[in-house]
Amino acid sequence: MTAKAEMEAEEGYISPPPTLPSTPCSIHLGVQAGSMRRGSDVLSTSRGTVRERGRNRSWLLSSIITVNVLILGIALVSGSVFNNVKINAINLQIFLIVLVILTTAWMLYYTIYTSREDHAVLYKDSHAGPVWLRGGLVLFGICSLIMDVFKIANYVGYLHCDSAVKIAFPVVQAVFILVQTYFLWLHAKDCVQLQRNITRCGLMLTLSTNLMLWMAAVTEESLHQTVVPPEDGNSTHSYDIRAPGGYSSCNCSHSACAVLEKAYYYLYPFNIEYSLFASAMAYVMWKNVGRLVDEHNHHSLHFRLKDVLVGPAVGLVMLVAGLGTFVIYKVDVEKGDPGKRDTVLMIHYVMNTVAVTLMSVSTVAGCGIYRLDQRDHVSGKNPTRSLDVGLLIGASFGQFTICYFTIVAVVATGAEGHLNALNLAVSLLTVIQLCLQNIFIIEGLHREPFHEDMHQASVFTNPYVLQAQAHRDIHNLPGTFMETKSSPALTVHSMHVAPSAPSGSPLPQRHRLTWKRRALKEICAFLLLCNILLWIMPAFGARPQFDNTIGAEFYEFTMWAAVVNIGLPFGIFYRMHSVASLFEVFLTS
Repeated sequence: MTAKAEMEAEEGYISPPPTLPSTPCSIHLGVQAGSMRRGSDVLSTSRGTVRERGRNRSWLLSSIITVNVLILGIALVSGSVFNNVKINAINLQIFLIVLVILTTAWMLYYTIYTSREDHAVLYKDSHAGPVWLRGGLVLFGICSLIMDVFKIANYVGYLHCDSAVKIAFPVVQAVFILVQTYFLWLHAKDCVQLQRNITRCGLMLTLSTNLMLWMAAVTEESLHQTVVPPEDGNSTHSYDIRAPGGYSSCNCSHSACAVLEKAYYYLYPFNIEYSLFASAMAYVMWKNVGRLVDEHNHHSLHFRLKDVLVGPAVGLVMLVAGLGTFVIYKVDVEKGDPGKRDTVLMIHYVMNTVAVTLMSVSTVAGCGIYRLDQRDHVSGKNPTRSLDVGLLIGASFGQFTICYFTIVAVVATGAEGHLNALNLAVSLLTVIQLCLQNIFIIEGLHREPFHEDMHQASVFTNPYVLQAQAHRDIHNLPGTFMETKSSPALTVHSMHVAPSAPSGSPLPQRHRLTWKRRALKEICAFLLLCNILLWIMPAFGARPQFDNTIGAEFYEFTMWAAVVNIGLPFGIFYRMHSVASLFEVFLTS
């Protein structure tokens, strides 16, 4: 093809369509075409309205199911806490068994029947259920299965004098965990287009069941960890307020019961996080039912630690040091010596003060880098991102509540002594750190990912326009020798390379991080490890709120126990959710 023919072909592709002459026939045809367009617009609008009404009705129905299940469950959980009412833990477990069986049946129905229908799943939400989130679900699910095995082995020893429901519940829950993990691993990204009403109701039932299991596990674990001061005030100890003395009237038939009970209580944090992970993934699936997803803005993200050293190193040092002080804290507090208790409390407060201070400084630096960042903010609605932000802000209220209650108690009593001064400092610094970290994570989640070629020219879809543009660029570069004839693919590559790499200069190293990217990754890695530390300590039994008696003395024990046992589970979840969000910010930086 000659140069003239190429120019004519290019003009033919980019020129607007020819206009028709204004004859009476063309005017008549134009009127008919306009009428047909208006009719199709009206029909499309009508269909959209019907679709919107159907979606609203199914959302309302599924939400009603969730509200009823949760309120009934809350009433049963609250009634089963105390043993002076006729509702006990057996009644709650029967209710949970029914919920778990119904949810498992629906997940099997969806996996076997709904998802395999033609045109049932036309779209996949690439942002939902990333592999690291599903990997965390599998890890927590395995730990939950081990917990259920320990529970079964423990309750077998009490079968001769206790209800068989206590064995049936962990068995049913283990089957539920296996089915749900398989279901979410395969279908977390689905945007279902068929059986939308049934699917929405099933997903809301799944969400309600996981929240009920979370609520029951949190209540059980909180009561186990609650430190109740005796009436003489000489010492403190922990026991279950529902059944003082444990199995006082029912003795275990084998010698491993005490070990098994202690072991499965240490696995409760993993089971709690598993329920929350599954709830979040079920909610995103519910939002994606009937959704038409545009995949053009999806970017493939990869985990790389290359050129990132300082943040992980300092974070690991903080993690190891924090775990060491936590072990010392647990061992000395359980001995019940008041002198050692005050010493390890002071060490615990110092460790937390150092951690939250360094985290606050890091987040301030990260927010400053965002001000220099040229990346655009993400556009469009994304259920996963909206849920992440909502959970991050909502879960932080639990930690805020405990901190502000502690601040008021310490200031009102005069903050006497080093222990109370450190308690006040930790609470104030934690409030600051929570605010700064929320800002840093939310800003990072709303930024477009870095691209290796983000400064390159835009790629057009017309290969002839690309070819003509490339020829002009090549002729304008002095001293550059290239073939005049080339394929459109080669021309695209030449167009990108030629302006940025003049003749004789080496190509840029794409694996090298800019200083902004490296700094953000260092900060994210450090914050991630510190949040893991701040999750481990309360999740596995650190209760300085009860070991330091100032809160119980100022607010009375009943009110203080309610504040701690309600706020702390949300604070624990906040740290784990921050870990997940920081990992995503690390990937996009």
